[in-house]
Amino acid sequence: MTLFDKLALYWTYPFVRYALIVGILVALCASLLGVTLVLRRFSFIGDGLSHVAFGAMSISAVFNLTNDMPLVMGITIVCAILLLCAGRNVRIKGDAAMAMLSVGAMAIGYLVVNVFSVSSNLAGDVCTTLFGSTSILTLTPEEVSMCAILSVVVVLLYVFFYHKIFAVTFDENFAAATGIKTRIYNLLLAVVTAVVIVMSMQLVGSLLISALVIFPAMSAMRIFNSFRAVTVCAAILSVCCAAAGIIISILAGTPVGSTIVLAEIIAFAFCSTVSLVRKG
Repeated sequence: MTLFDKLALYWTYPFVRYALIVGILVALCASLLGVTLVLRRFSFIGDGLSHVAFGAMSISAVFNLTNDMPLVMGITIVCAILLLCAGRNVRIKGDAAMAMLSVGAMAIGYLVVNVFSVSSNLAGDVCTTLFGSTSILTLTPEEVSMCAILSVVVVLLYVFFYHKIFAVTFDENFAAATGIKTRIYNLLLAVVTAVVIVMSMQLVGSLLISALVIFPAMSAMRIFNSFRAVTVCAAILSVCCAAAGIIISILAGTPVGSTIVLAEIIAFAFCSTVSLVRKG
């Protein structure tokens, strides 16, 4: 059986189509936010919020919640808002608040799982949550629909407020002087980031989420200089890497999250090479 025959066979299974749809949508949303977060030096906000989501998932697992998405997303959004407010507090700088929140949530989540969990494979459950698992291949139609709705909302918000996001990204003080309510757009950015982080956890795990945010943006910046071109290029790279990573992981039996991140690294290396050749 050739490779194309295998792909055609796997495409007949709904779980493969669901995984590709969710993976592409999550990668698209993460890349759009990634450009703004990288330019504003908020790259590690994804890492911090993913640890918060891990803690929330641990709590929901202890209470045997069949649908933990509302709880996890609610806690992550609240922490994103608190993190934004803490970033403006002169006593707790943004990077310190992010580190405290990240480490604290991870420690509490792991402690709760160890003390209250009844799972016979605790180490395996924690490892798959941190580094991604096969959950992306066991999605239900309801989960796919929810992800699609949230992704459409994120993309529409980004497109509709594109010019405001552009202004706030490059010069927040000037944007505020021109009448733009920067606090509202910062809050919107934090909330949307939290939503994308929660959606991304089932794709690459809580420890690898930052790769979806950082690598496409950094790769695109190696080739293009304008904000619009970097955003479009990052979106294309992210979608292609996510699709390639999912397909390779299904065919080769490799971890989904790690395979996607490897594809992102290869894309970054390629863009860096192109940049060096153009400068040379």
